[in-house]
Amino acid sequence: MAPKLSIHPPLLNTACPWATTPEHLESLLQCPSTGAITTRTSLIEGFPHDDAIHRYAFFDPASNRAPKTAPSAAAPVGSINSLGYSPLPLDAYLAALARLSASLPSVRKTAVVSVAGSPSSVAACYAHILAASPRISLPLAMEINLGCPNMPGSPPPAYDPVRLAEYLAALPEEPRIPVGIKTPPYTHSAEFTALADALAPYAARISFVTATNTLGSCVVFGDGGTEALPGAVGGLAGAGIHPLSVGNVRILRGVLDERGLAGVHVIGVAGRRRVQEDEERGRRGRRLGDGAGGPGRRRV
Repeated sequence: MAPKLSIHPPLLNTACPWATTPEHLESLLQCPSTGAITTRTSLIEGFPHDDAIHRYAFFDPASNRAPKTAPSAAAPVGSINSLGYSPLPLDAYLAALARLSASLPSVRKTAVVSVAGSPSSVAACYAHILAASPRISLPLAMEINLGCPNMPGSPPPAYDPVRLAEYLAALPEEPRIPVGIKTPPYTHSAEFTALADALAPYAARISFVTATNTLGSCVVFGDGGTEALPGAVGGLAGAGIHPLSVGNVRILRGVLDERGLAGVHVIGVAGRRRVQEDEERGRRGRRLGDGAGGPGRRRV
């Protein structure tokens, strides 16, 4: 049986720009509302971030316009981004977690290390995390981000059951820390069925599914009528995607249970705005998916 993921209280951040630096992670660890933290998705060697290309913007879901001024925290807010992964390499996050766990000995929150790359690279990420674990007193877990829509020429692997199976096969048969996958938004029943069928043979290797990443191929305009992102197209997040993500959580829980995968937790993310709202949605999420929930637009 795969190791269990522990998140108490059932609220954590998503792998997002506000989980990039050690300072971000320290703030999240010290936040009384979070029961776990997630690092920004990293690669073994780091991602070649370019500020001219990899951007994000907030917008009003009612008008689909990106205002020049920052939106009110009280209003529903959408976001769109063309971001890739973290410019920091995986080992930088592991070193930061080692320092933070030493400086915050009373904190025992799970640190979910989000990673990406090829199947062999992800297997190497697992080995790096396991090797670093004696220096990190926090409980560790690994999330494989298989849902990012912003990689040119590389669609989200979790949309393709064959590619997904390659990642699952590369994982250890008896993982020593919880391992999960982050999925893109699914929109029809065959996609959910394909995911559950792909996971079933590897039930002992997967502890959780995080649903969902952003919805790709979206465009938002600014007040001046120009696209909000340099390349026009990006991934949708925030209030606009929340109903789709909630639907994914509910359907995933059902199809996993049908295949005897009740032990795989489902973590619902996307579209959250405030801690109070997150706590209510966390309660709702436990009814739908049994896992935790996470905001991604801003730091908690």
